[in-house]
Amino acid sequence: MRARIPVTAAAMAMIAAVCATPAGGIPVDPMPRAPGATPTAESAITRTSLVRIEVLGKQRIRLHIASAAMRRVIAIDTLIGTGPAPRPTLYLLDGVDGEKTSGWLTKGGADEFFADKPVDVVLTTGGTGSMYSDWVRTDAALGLNRWETFLTEELPPLVETYLGGTGARAIAGVSMGAQAAMMLTQRHPGMYRAVAGMSGCYSTSDQLGRAVTTITVASRGGNPENLWGPPSSPEWAAHDSLLGAERLRGTAIYLSAATGAPTGVDLAEVARAPDIVAALGEMGGGAALEAGARSCTERLAARLDELDIPATVDLLAEGMHTWPDFRAQLPLTWPTLAKALELPVPPPR
Repeated sequence: MRARIPVTAAAMAMIAAVCATPAGGIPVDPMPRAPGATPTAESAITRTSLVRIEVLGKQRIRLHIASAAMRRVIAIDTLIGTGPAPRPTLYLLDGVDGEKTSGWLTKGGADEFFADKPVDVVLTTGGTGSMYSDWVRTDAALGLNRWETFLTEELPPLVETYLGGTGARAIAGVSMGAQAAMMLTQRHPGMYRAVAGMSGCYSTSDQLGRAVTTITVASRGGNPENLWGPPSSPEWAAHDSLLGAERLRGTAIYLSAATGAPTGVDLAEVARAPDIVAALGEMGGGAALEAGARSCTERLAARLDELDIPATVDLLAEGMHTWPDFRAQLPLTWPTLAKALELPVPPPR
């Protein structure tokens, strides 16, 4: 029988990992936001519009979108699918770092994986520590965050009209992005045909969920009470996908997480590191984070089972909270996403 990690142990493992692990390739860069890097709100931006397009490759463009909700210009990386438009759209959310270019492109292999797929892939940038949510207050470190409004109201009409979308869409994410993908899906029933969460934590109002959410925001310099108010606020429960699981009914669901045990790829990364001792310490953080994500994933899977809501769940025997392992998880999501988007489904693995 597979051992389950108690909720309290999972929370403590994730706290230790996020607080103690330095930035680097192993695991996902827990780094405080640099001074002066707070996104600046521009009062002149009162209308959402597509202001600039960069062509970065044959199938890759970057859309610069002025967001009235966020009061700034957001860069959106886009992978154009194969074949003629119209095509369905997949929104792919990043983890906690929210870098200037999505980690899915710099480390996650999304451009390679989707190169032969007839789907447009829309990737966020700059959502550092935001939970991809609408915050109740502007934060001194993380700025004005109205990501839920941007992702569900402002972005889809612009990007799907420009790309020639069919109106069929799915959403997926990793780590913080996994929580957000599930949260947006349950808060906007019917918006997405499918949702995929990789190595995420999906509660926000219980002991584990509050701890993980607080850690995520604070690890990048943010004040968690600027997110949804104090933990007693009903907004914490309103964003909890375990409590809102019934609203996932009718959506195709995919979940995955590993055990925290290193793969051969993880060990090879350590062997190539200039400081092997430091890399081994970072590996411990990646192991603890993934063990916590495994517990979170098992809890959502159990809740869906209680409600008799179908889901595809891959609990992997090895893998840590690292980009090499997220890269390996991405193809596993595709059968669920492709079927929901009425695209060719690969044969069973």
